Amino acid sequence: MAIKSTPRVRVPAQAKSGEIVEIKTLISHEMESGQRKDASGKSVPRDIINTFQASFNGKPFFTAEWFPSISANPFQSFFYKAKESGAFTFSWKDDQGGEQTATAKLTVA
Repeated sequence: MAIKSTPRVRVPAQAKSGEIVEIKTLISHEMESGQRKDASGKSVPRDIINTFQASFNGKPFFTAEWFPSISANPFQSFFYKAKESGAFTFSWKDDQGGEQTATAKLTVA
């Protein structure tokens, strides 16, 4: 399954300089491990999101490599220390070459 869903991200709209903010992301994907068989006994090919990356103002700051044990519809939560205003970019890539991105803005006061 190519990544077709719209990712959901939750980033605070504002933060104080030096404040640590929590970022939450969720994307819908079946995350087929490749170890299951279909009704006719054939192996169902592996198709997982294998890479997740978060960037701020174009600079990557968080990368995760995912493996077949990750559940369907993966949720990722992590923290970021706010220093300046800018834009986050989140990227998911799967085994079939599909890629999905989402953006969110943060204003630092």
